[in-house]
Amino acid sequence: MPQLDTSTWPPQLIWLAIAFLILFFVMRFVALPRVGGVIESRQKRVSDDLETAQRFRLETEKAIADYEAALAAARAKGNAIAQEERAALNAETDKERAKVEAELNMQTARAEKKIGELKAKAMADVEKVAADIAAEIVAELAGINTVVPDASKAAASKSTSKAEGT
Repeated sequence: MPQLDTSTWPPQLIWLAIAFLILFFVMRFVALPRVGGVIESRQKRVSDDLETAQRFRLETEKAIADYEAALAAARAKGNAIAQEERAALNAETDKERAKVEAELNMQTARAEKKIGELKAKAMADVEKVAADIAAEIVAELAGINTVVPDASKAAASKSTSKAEGT
């Protein structure tokens, strides 16, 4: 085998060193800088993307917090408006209720007064009717024509005697 012949080793070692050095310099100055550049650019892109994602996350959290604060403020404002409207409606309702109650009280007082007047008139008419009936009963039973004032006196004396007896 020619590779094991020691007389051919020195030229083979020289060519090995030359090939190694050429390959070393090509790798050192051409291939590795390109690979390193790709790795560095990729690393830079990843770190930039992470920074952008972090910035977007912070902006999103801030936007969510602002949204929640605005929503809470809107709810509070809505509740305040509802309370004001409820209070205004209650006040208006109370005012109307007081007005209606006053009107009803006035109507009740007028009705009671009218009832009292009608009762007094009816009581006066009852006495007159009673006197007329008494005069007719006396005329029928006794055959005596009595004057209505005499009959009303008799009816009055009879009603007072009944009132005293009880």
